[in-house]
Amino acid sequence: MLLIMPSSHFWRVTCTFVHFLCVLILYSTYLYSLFRMRLLFPLIFFSLLDTCYSYFIEIDAHAEECFFDVVKAHTKMGITFEVVEGGFYDIDVLIYDPDQRPIHSGVRESNGKYTFAATNEGAYTYCFSNKMSTMTPKVIKFSVDIMEPTLPGIDGGSTSLDAMIQELSKGLTVVKHEQEYMEVRERIHRMINDNTNSRVVWWSFFEAVILFLVTLGQIYYLKRFFEVR
Repeated sequence: MLLIMPSSHFWRVTCTFVHFLCVLILYSTYLYSLFRMRLLFPLIFFSLLDTCYSYFIEIDAHAEECFFDVVKAHTKMGITFEVVEGGFYDIDVLIYDPDQRPIHSGVRESNGKYTFAATNEGAYTYCFSNKMSTMTPKVIKFSVDIMEPTLPGIDGGSTSLDAMIQELSKGLTVVKHEQEYMEVRERIHRMINDNTNSRVVWWSFFEAVILFLVTLGQIYYLKRFFEVR
């Protein structure tokens, strides 16, 4: 069962606001030059080619969940994952190319990030396996970044601007992942603290009950000891 924290909405709103503010500043600064070079619409199209999305999934014990994305050749693809809940917070990760040849294989990993360049066009498959677990399901949060190959510039003056926009996009993606990572870590630590607090409360209640029963037993024993027979 996933715990929805109030801070998750705050992180998403903050990330969206920062992304919008940076893009607005960049486009405002170079708006005049973009129209003069007639590069506004190609750059807008280029900025929309960078794809990033995140998912939360639950994987049962002895189960495996696989996903795939169809990418073009020479395209960079990055996969970031984090075990949010369940067991020892470990999962097996497998990544295959379109020919089903293994690209990456991780055993009992809690979190990680793997980036590679697609050598062939086709469907790249990534799997999360919980087959090592006997009875505990796992909740996984993962995100996939797909960046299309850089579009060729219309003239020489667009090269540096394209590079700046690409670097800005990469920086915003890193910031977004860091915020999501901090959100997940905060959720895990909050869950651990809540469980620890609950155990302390129940243990204190158990000690109070035992103390009360021992007190009643001592009173009853002393009363029986001083009775006149």
